[in-house]
Amino acid sequence: MPIPPPIACPERTKRIDDQCSVKTAFEWISQGGSLIFDGTYTNARQLLGALGRHIDARTNKRKPANDPSPRDAFNRYRQQQSQRVGLLNRVLIETEPGYRLVLKKAPDVSAACSAAFTPLTQKALLPLRQILGAVSAWEWRKKGLAINGLDQPLSVHYGVFSPVRGEYLDLVRSVPLPGGRIETAVDLGTGTGVIAALLAQRGVERVIATDTNPDAIACASENFERLGLNERITLLETNTFAPGQFKLIVCNPPWLPGRPTSALESAVYDPDSQMTRHFLHALAGHLESDGEGWLIMSDLAEHLQLRPAGTLEAWIDAGGLQLIEKHCTRPTHPRAADASDPLYQARSAESTCLWRLARRHKHLPASS
Repeated sequence: MPIPPPIACPERTKRIDDQCSVKTAFEWISQGGSLIFDGTYTNARQLLGALGRHIDARTNKRKPANDPSPRDAFNRYRQQQSQRVGLLNRVLIETEPGYRLVLKKAPDVSAACSAAFTPLTQKALLPLRQILGAVSAWEWRKKGLAINGLDQPLSVHYGVFSPVRGEYLDLVRSVPLPGGRIETAVDLGTGTGVIAALLAQRGVERVIATDTNPDAIACASENFERLGLNERITLLETNTFAPGQFKLIVCNPPWLPGRPTSALESAVYDPDSQMTRHFLHALAGHLESDGEGWLIMSDLAEHLQLRPAGTLEAWIDAGGLQLIEKHCTRPTHPRAADASDPLYQARSAESTCLWRLARRHKHLPASS
């Protein structure tokens, strides 16, 4: 379901053209003003990119007086990113109904914006950054994201988290399935539907895929149709478990406890780890006697001191669950090896694990 267009209603504006310098633009937006760009589309994009680099350079110059804790470094990083986005969203462009850009030499972005936002029926000022985000998402949606183990590229809709970190998908492809016939498995929080699709490709007869985000439901539905799996995968828009007991239930919840600031961030941040705690609390009651629950979770939160070490183990025990085995892998994304990244120490130590969980029987000890 597309979201409303990000119409800006600025109090202080200044019109600029292709001759405006980065310094002049930054001084104005840093003082709370907004810029209406009247030049060419290419130069508007170049100015926005230059402003982003200028903001990053200024941020990197401000070193903390003392070495912060990982938690302090993370909170500072999120605050800086929020401020950066807020500043860049002050570069506006005039837009006609139907998302026709007034900028000179502007391309037709109506299809991209209509896929991301609800119809625009009036003239409006829109942040250039958000227009470019919709265009980028549209191009990725058309091109698709190649996933090992799937016959067709995955379509990723605007506002749906892209599974670009392939290491956890490698775990889903390689970890042994519970023994015997798996008639039905459940994928909680399916997003693009990638995990449900991989389970179906591995031979699970039927998969129930759930999500609370209507955009994710639409995205996953398109992907299942493209992969020829729509008759084997059932979509449910819900934030609870599917009724019944199952041989396999998979959950890849948001990895970091925290408050999301956008629908897309809801795939990364979960206040007080609510989804993880709910999954572990209710899992035992939805597993068959010989079934397994798979929790896919990074330990980045522990390295950032956002969650005490041993918390997941305590929640597992409290849920009446037993750890069968834990399969882990290291991150392969570039920031994990970038020593200039403000969160490098935590990222370089991160592991992503698939926890194989079962109902704890009376003769088995609690997880240690």
